[in-house]
Amino acid sequence: MFSESLVAVSAQPAVELFVARSRGPAERTLLVIHGGPDWDHTYLREPLAELAGRHRVVLPDLRGCGRSSRGLAHDRYTPAEATDDLVALLDALGTARADVLGFSYGGLIAQRLTLAAPERVRRLIIASSSVLPVPPGAFDGRREREERRAPEAAVWSDPELSGPELTRAAAIAGAGANVWRPEALPAYLDRLADVHFSAEWMRSWQAGTLPGARHRDAAQRLAALGVPLLLLHGRQDMIFPASLAEETAMLMPTARAVVIEEAGHMAHIDQPRAWLDAVTGFLS
Repeated sequence: MFSESLVAVSAQPAVELFVARSRGPAERTLLVIHGGPDWDHTYLREPLAELAGRHRVVLPDLRGCGRSSRGLAHDRYTPAEATDDLVALLDALGTARADVLGFSYGGLIAQRLTLAAPERVRRLIIASSSVLPVPPGAFDGRREREERRAPEAAVWSDPELSGPELTRAAAIAGAGANVWRPEALPAYLDRLADVHFSAEWMRSWQAGTLPGARHRDAAQRLAALGVPLLLLHGRQDMIFPASLAEETAMLMPTARAVVIEEAGHMAHIDQPRAWLDAVTGFLS
């Protein structure tokens, strides 16, 4: 289904991105940017693999992630450098313009890519992420959220864990908060078992050199560009409130929100058919 290769995107420092590509027309390229950031792209392959043939689906691992280059100085893991890598990747693939889907943290990188190189982005999908900042107290009073997120919080504070083992353990402990439907949880845990976790971006964060990924005026700047925007969200998302997607759609004439019921942060796991239908409809 996917061919896999390393693609050079930077000489100083030397960076190669591990990239999975499906068959499909180059002029209908969909660039998919994973979240984490210390994850890889593999948890997003399904259901997006169903687009193969109609679209060329391109799923890179960001620098420091998955099977892309690691071991860089901690100050070389920044949203700006990740964005530059993706522009270089489009150049290397001979792709003048692409549709872009950014998931979670990748949604913030996708916004930066669109603002930095608007001529390269045809349509933009922000999935399980947000254009607007999460306001203080956005989840106040949601006891179930506190209960579901407690296991992951305990892992992050465990002094016995570090590096990729910590990232993996946190992802597994957080599964019950990220997937809403209990019946979808076993398949999600199976998917996590195949993720190549890293801790490179964690080093940057711990060193205090990781800048924020969000543009303060992203909504205004994206609206001015007029790029068609889909805000794709799970109603029960416990990371980014679904209400922000709906609020953003009201602020931006070129944006529309699709909020999927009975779906959490990993909405593509909870409701894969509804999620993919929204993507397909927007890209048609």
